[in-house]
Amino acid sequence: MIRKAELKDLTSIKNLTEACAKSMQEKGVFQWNEHYPSLEKLQQDIEKEELFLLEENDELKGIIVLTPHMDEEYIPIEWLTPKDSRNLYIHRLATKPQQWGSGNGRKLMDFAEAFARENAYDSVRLDTFSQNQRNLRFYEARGYKKLGDIFFPKQSEHPFHCYELVLD
Repeated sequence: MIRKAELKDLTSIKNLTEACAKSMQEKGVFQWNEHYPSLEKLQQDIEKEELFLLEENDELKGIIVLTPHMDEEYIPIEWLTPKDSRNLYIHRLATKPQQWGSGNGRKLMDFAEAFARENAYDSVRLDTFSQNQRNLRFYEARGYKKLGDIFFPKQSEHPFHCYELVLD
């Protein structure tokens, strides 16, 4: 089941993101660290009702943030859809590391894309770490087009690739 997160979920969500950061770093992917995602950022996501979680039998399997707000880092990107389009942005997709490869990321992305279609968005936009080959393949296999790079110096010296999926 996928539902909106509540403040009571914050500790388990933060524990999940910390486990993801640690597991990615063990695989040589330095995408998340002690600065990101912060407890404050996750709390804001919940308060704005933009953080959704995947649960099965009361166990947290993953999270995803869906927002209509475009971060200023995205301004220089030449997106596929016009500036006045309705776009849904995905942030902080995370799944339980012990279950990577089990389809939880796919379930969350299926949910996000269905949510975008049901709410008449023109496209889905996201960024992912250029050094995370698994994520790059995952999004490209779903039809996302790579458009350009942005940088988050507190996270990495490497770029983050921006992707967009135009919806029918």
